[in-house]
Amino acid sequence: MAKETFTDNKRVKDLIRLMADNDLTEIELVEDKAKIRLKRDLAPDGGGTAPPPATPSAIRPAAAATAPAQDENLVPVKSPMVGTFYSAANPESDPYVKIGAPVEKDTIVCIIEAMKVFNEIRAETTGAIVKILVQNGQAVEYNQPLFLVKPE
Repeated sequence: MAKETFTDNKRVKDLIRLMADNDLTEIELVEDKAKIRLKRDLAPDGGGTAPPPATPSAIRPAAAATAPAQDENLVPVKSPMVGTFYSAANPESDPYVKIGAPVEKDTIVCIIEAMKVFNEIRAETTGAIVKILVQNGQAVEYNQPLFLVKPE
């Protein structure tokens, strides 16, 4: 008798996608004895006025696709998930990469936080960072370009 739990990554990703698609900041699901509550903070750390979060209503596929089209030779580093973009390991650390920084396939370029899990994102290409397309603390969508890399 296998009981479905919320440790299933696909199930959790579906809930995150549901939140993004409906511009929700919080969702709670209870099934039998299993319970999951997801909440996202829309303001970046450090206070001040934050730009609006990147949500499906704010980012159109055509708009996201225009950045890489400016230079056909540039390779985008895309987000593998929905979450919050962080350029450094913590607020006191230097960013993982800056414009002009050389990268290898296994170079960590940022962190995407989803459900309090911090996922290291690698360049997956060799070259140099020429453009950073998102801001620290910004919500990002699945497959959204984060960086543009000039390949070697």
